[in-house]
Formats: sequence, C-alpha cells, structure tokens
Amino acid sequence: MKAEDKKYIERCFELAGRGAGHASPNPLVGSVIVKNGRIIAEGWHEKYGGPHAEANAINHALEDTEGATLYCNLEPCCHTNKKTPPCTTKIIGSKIKRVVISNVDPNPFVAGKGIAQLRSFGIEVETGILEDEGRYLNRFFFKHITTGMPYVTLKIAQSLDGRIASEKGKQTWLTGKESAEFVHSQRAVYDAVLIGANTVNVDNPQLNVRMVKGRNPKRIIIDGNLNSSIDARIFNDELTENTILFTCGKSDAGKLTLLQNKGVTIFRLPGDVDNKISIPEILKILGSENVTSLFIEGGREIFTQFIKENLFDEMVILQAPVTLGKGISAFDVDFPSNLKEISSEMLGNDKKTVYLTP
Repeated sequence: MKAEDKKYIERCFELAGRGAGHASPNPLVGSVIVKNGRIIAEGWHEKYGGPHAEANAINHALEDTEGATLYCNLEPCCHTNKKTPPCTTKIIGSKIKRVVISNVDPNPFVAGKGIAQLRSFGIEVETGILEDEGRYLNRFFFKHITTGMPYVTLKIAQSLDGRIASEKGKQTWLTGKESAEFVHSQRAVYDAVLIGANTVNVDNPQLNVRMVKGRNPKRIIIDGNLNSSIDARIFNDELTENTILFTCGKSDAGKLTLLQNKGVTIFRLPGDVDNKISIPEILKILGSENVTSLFIEGGREIFTQFIKENLFDEMVILQAPVTLGKGISAFDVDFPSNLKEISSEMLGNDKKTVYLTP
C-alpha cells in the first residue's frame, strides 16, 4: 500500500462522514482528486438524491482532471437504477487515469461492475486500501444492502455493577452530560431509535436530537401488550408522525385508533402466549421501510431479547462511576462471550466501550 494512497483514502473517510444522517439509505462516500501530487478537488455524498461524491469532486475541480488520480472509499456506481447518473460515466468522460478504492460495493447492481467498466476504458483501478476501516464506516449500508435488515446497535447506560436502574419502575440517571451528548449524536446518524413500553412509561423520553445539530431519527416502540401511556410525550409532540409502534394483533382497537389519529404508524403482528412479537419480523419490516440502522436504547426486556436471539451487530456500554448494589440489571442473560472490544474511551467521568459481534 502506497503511503499517499492511504493518506488520500483516509481523507475520503473524513469527507464521507459529513454525509452521516443525510445520505441514508445510500452509503457514505467521499472522493479526492489528485494531480501532480496536489489535491485539485474534493467532494462527498451530501444527501440522499443529491450528486454522488465522485461527481461532486469532478464538478468542483480547480483544474483539468485529465491524467489525475481519483480516490473514493467505495466503488463508483455504474447503473441507472437511482436518482443520479452513473459515476463511472462521469469519471471516464473526465479522462481520469487512475482510480483508488477502499471497498467494492456489495450492491448487486454494482458489485465489481463499476471497476470492470473503468478498466475496460483503460483506467487503472486499485482496490482494498484500508478495507476494514471502509467497511466499518459503511457498516449500516453493507448490512442493509446484503440482508435487507438494519444494522443494530445496543446502547446500554449502566452502573459499575451492571444496573440500569435502582429499582423497577423508577427512572435512574447514571451517566453525565458528555455521555448524553454522545447519545444525541448517535440519534442524529442512526435512521431509527428503539425502546420498549416500560421505557416509554418510566422515562417518558422524547428520543429526539437536542444536544447536537442533526436530524431526528424515526422512533420505534415495541409494545406487544399495548401498555404504553397514551399521554406519553412520544405520542404528543411534533414528531409523532415519525413514530412507529409494533404491537400484538390482540391489542385494544380503540387505543390503537387514538394513536393512529395522533399520527403514529401501527404494525399489528402475531404474538406468542405472552404477546411478545418476533424481533426478526420487526427487523424485516424496518428494513423494508429503508431503516438501515437501529439504535436500541432500552430497556431490560428489549436488551435481553436482542442479546438472547443474537440479533445485534454492535454494543455500546456507557458505564457510570457509581455502584447501585441492587436494582435492575441491564439484561437477563450472560454477557455475550464472543464480542470483540474495538474501542474504549472516557466521556467525562463515564467509560464508553464499544463491542462488535463476530
């Protein structure tokens, strides 16, 4: 791997990240054009439906791109099954000599075809530069495009002894301001946030973005028994029409009508003997609704279901420097032994640890 290739692909990652929360369900892509050892253009996919990163870079080039090298973290698209023209056509027409890529696009409409088309026009193409980093950057897109399901992250705020509340039915604040800002930043980049009925009733959360700038996510509630309070803030604010509730087919029809009249989208699914709804079925529906990423914020029953059925991709633990001694544990199963810790840092007085599934 050439040092300059690594440097410019890293810059592509930085540019691509600017589209987080705006490009979905498309991937995050950044592009850099280099000529005679100098950057002559940069671009990124700024929003869904807008020009792609490569086109943005070419359109803003400070000089002629003939003979230049174009860097991008994802294979340029070559199909017309979208709102924007193929990037390969733009690259070929710009007489770019070399293209350097981090990841091949897993989208079956691309999947190596873009690379093949560029090479057929005599353009040198190199792939696999910082491939693992590129895959993590676009983990939401890769999971959704290959499985139809959203990428799932569990966010668990807990005490040193693994408790999320001091007692059942009591709201307990554990983590500090820095952790709260982190959570709001994640809400701004994930497509949706999910909680259960108990969290609705105990914490009465808004699940919106307030502490940072960014878009508000869809708000998902799993409530098989339809126990959520009709007066909860999540059903009575300006974002109610951005709220989805999954409940059991046996639920109170009158209460469902009230929620629908407020703008809540309702999915009634079969439940088991306890009115628990199939999590895989919920994920399948969300994926079909173009939810590529899901941030799970609680509570214990929800965490337990996702962990028990191994239906998550990432776990973020925010550990406060307090010990409760008793109370409600984060989940009712053993901590998964197969998780890989990928990072650990302090957020104020709290410790943030990130784990990935194999």
